[in-house]
Amino acid sequence: MGHSHTHSTCRDAACYAYGKRHGAFCVKEDVMISRFIAFLLLIWMLGFAWFALLLPQPAPIAPTDGVVVLTGGAHRIDRGLEILESGKSKKLLISGVDRDVKPPELEAQYPKSAKYFQCCIALGFQSVDTRSNALETAAWAKRNNMRTIRLVTHDWHMRRARFELDRALPNGITLTNDAVPTQPSLGGLFKEYNKYWLRAVASLLGL
Repeated sequence: MGHSHTHSTCRDAACYAYGKRHGAFCVKEDVMISRFIAFLLLIWMLGFAWFALLLPQPAPIAPTDGVVVLTGGAHRIDRGLEILESGKSKKLLISGVDRDVKPPELEAQYPKSAKYFQCCIALGFQSVDTRSNALETAAWAKRNNMRTIRLVTHDWHMRRARFELDRALPNGITLTNDAVPTQPSLGGLFKEYNKYWLRAVASLLGL
């Protein structure tokens, strides 16, 4: 306790002496740190409001070279098949299929679209998260000479998925966001928002 008081007194004395010599206003370190933390918290809160209130929306059906569906939630595959059946896209990648799932098993879940599984649908078994979804999609796009791709995933997941695909895809490919509407919980949005920013910071650090 005595050591802390002595350190604070010495720091204040040094601050006063510096101000006397240079005519400068000396701001204490703890005040500067508190203001910086408050500023970061404000930015975080405003960012979360933007993230939660302005979720990405579905896109109108329009031609693209291909469609990629990131698995992990209801109605994502249904939306991809709807685009395929419209004739606006000729190829569909379902990325992130569980390795225990056999193609005939997945096909059986969508009997009305069974014919597309024979000609137009590729199943991706290599990805286990959003980042590897993007790498799997990039390899598929390169093999098929894609120039335009529709990205299908849930609205709350779209921003992080788009971030990863923008990093992974070759230059010259245009992406269309096609978000599947949901009713995410506040807790779910909070978790996804933090994942999004952690991934953005990691990318800045080259990770």
